[in-house]
Amino acid sequence: MSEKNRDGKRTARERLAVEREKQKAADKRRRALIVGASVVCVLGLAAVIGVLAANAGKEKGSSAGPAVAPSGAQGKDSLAIPVGKDGAKSTLTVWEDFRCPACQAFEVAYRPTLHELADAGKLRIEYRLVRLIDGNLGGTGSLRAANAAACAQDAGKFRDYHDVLYANQPKEETDDAFANDDKLIELAGKVKGLDTPAFRKCVKDGTHNSWVDKSNKAFQAGGFSGTPTVLLGGKNIYQDRSMTPAKLKEMVEAANRG
Repeated sequence: MSEKNRDGKRTARERLAVEREKQKAADKRRRALIVGASVVCVLGLAAVIGVLAANAGKEKGSSAGPAVAPSGAQGKDSLAIPVGKDGAKSTLTVWEDFRCPACQAFEVAYRPTLHELADAGKLRIEYRLVRLIDGNLGGTGSLRAANAAACAQDAGKFRDYHDVLYANQPKEETDDAFANDDKLIELAGKVKGLDTPAFRKCVKDGTHNSWVDKSNKAFQAGGFSGTPTVLLGGKNIYQDRSMTPAKLKEMVEAANRG
């Protein structure tokens, strides 16, 4: 083999190696942006503000008119949807986005424990809804799903519908299926007594859209970095890598004992 041919083959191999490295880097970036939110869906604050500003007035009922809080909402500006007894000694605050895969992972892991503690009167949960993924990836699914959940709160069916939304979250974070009101109404059929004319009108009219936007602004103002943000007594316990449902249960039961 001539020296020229050897050099040509070596150069081709080197080019191939470089292309492979470029592809690996691109795949890594893509996974980090889309799939890598398995621990937390990260807030891209500039992106959120930019997208919301660009879409102002264009989205279906996005932020037109006053913020209409759902029935029974509590706290400052009525931004918290409570689950459990008001007299519970422990309060868990959960900021979440129905499009966020990490929020779904939290719900799957912690839901049985949260239900048990809330039903026993030991824990009160405040759900605060945001639209982080709409801002990061575009679309309105976070907004529309949160509005529908608030409509379910009006009907006294929030917790059941909340759980149904997470059980039917699109497999891909980029899939904006929840932007479709008909899909949200279809899922309401899984909750007994929820799919009513009043619920459908609330969903389609975007009755609580401005309220969701107001909640989202409160999330940004709070300086939180992503969803889910889970606070027990004001302390962000979800940042504790040693936290488990069993540990949370023990903390709540200790507070009740003491």
